[in-house]
Amino acid sequence: MSEHTMKPIWYFVGLILIVIGGIVILSGIYQIVDPPAVKTVLAETNPSIWWGALMTAFGSVLFWKTRKL
Repeated sequence: MSEHTMKPIWYFVGLILIVIGGIVILSGIYQIVDPPAVKTVLAETNPSIWWGALMTAFGSVLFWKTRKL
């Protein structure tokens, strides 16, 4: 008989952050390859890559901590 336990909500939050962070990173890479016609003030800092990396890293920590609970 196997015991089924529910995953905590933070497991799924981690998965969602990993997926959305990856999408944001990919959109940032696309903006580097094909820059938009109208530049913003801080476009050269590539904020979408930084935020995507931060979201992916935080999601990975949440996923890793709650994967075996």
